[in-house]
Amino acid sequence: MHSFSKNLICTCVLALMCSFLSAQQFSALLITETAGWQHESSFDAIPAMHKLASRHDFKVELKQKAMRLNDEWLAKYDVIIMINTTGDVFNDAEQAAIEKFIQAGKGWVGVHAASDTEYDWKWYTDMVGHMFKIHPVVQTAMVDVHDNSFPGLNTWPKRRMWTDEFYEYKDGTRRPGFNYLITVDETTYNTEAQWGDNKSRGHGDFHPMSWYHNYDGGRAWYTNFGHVPAVFSDKDFLDHLYGGIFWAAKGKK
Repeated sequence: MHSFSKNLICTCVLALMCSFLSAQQFSALLITETAGWQHESSFDAIPAMHKLASRHDFKVELKQKAMRLNDEWLAKYDVIIMINTTGDVFNDAEQAAIEKFIQAGKGWVGVHAASDTEYDWKWYTDMVGHMFKIHPVVQTAMVDVHDNSFPGLNTWPKRRMWTDEFYEYKDGTRRPGFNYLITVDETTYNTEAQWGDNKSRGHGDFHPMSWYHNYDGGRAWYTNFGHVPAVFSDKDFLDHLYGGIFWAAKGKK
């Protein structure tokens, strides 16, 4: 065999080995677009997500503007992550592409204001499960963990203090098929808030904060936490966040 051919084969084999060795666990699309309130914590979330991707060896691509999403473009991702999006950020074609993405067995992750997004898109609101209504001021409360076996929650105690912006939802009642991971104890903080005619009533004994479910062929996971910028440098929160991303992307617990 000529030396040129030997060198070419060696180069190809080396390239394949490098490609295999550098293959990442999964690919995530991060969307932070807002058509309403802009959360300060979004600016902390972006570098935190890149560090999280580096630590856990997955690929994350940021799209601050969600425009021009289509089937072909989304096909390269395993999970869509929406952090503090607000308002109507997708047009009809983009909505259809996201529906097909989930129907193909892919995953969705929503953080905090992802539940304050796309109220008029019923498929999306059914996927989220509980849509934002109002919130009191940021404060400390006791939260309860209901499933420590879920990824990222294995080091969390059953009950702990947490400081954040605790959403009240339009409907906070349990939904069939939903798996609730964390709730907040309303007796440990002031639930009162009023914005004009929009008034907080609280949810009572069951006030969900994080949940997941299988949806329309794919997977959806949501956490209410993520308003306070400092949580994006908090190891416990990042473990919780990565656990949800991992499950949504891989379907493994």
